Amino acid sequence: MKDIQKKSDADLAKFIEEKREALREIRFKTAGSGMRDVKEIRNIKREVAQGLTERNARARKSMA
Repeated sequence: MKDIQKKSDADLAKFIEEKREALREIRFKTAGSGMRDVKEIRNIKREVAQGLTERNARARKSMA
């Protein structure tokens, strides 16, 4: 989480998009096989959520 807080706004947006794309790739790759790496999916989803939380916190801070 500390790494995410240190990122600039542009880097944070890029980070979120990269993680979403990675999650999308994993879902499509494992869709037919039935075999999923649940831990990896969970970790990527957590990283996306942390990035979005930081982005929203910055937006609220700039509005106040």
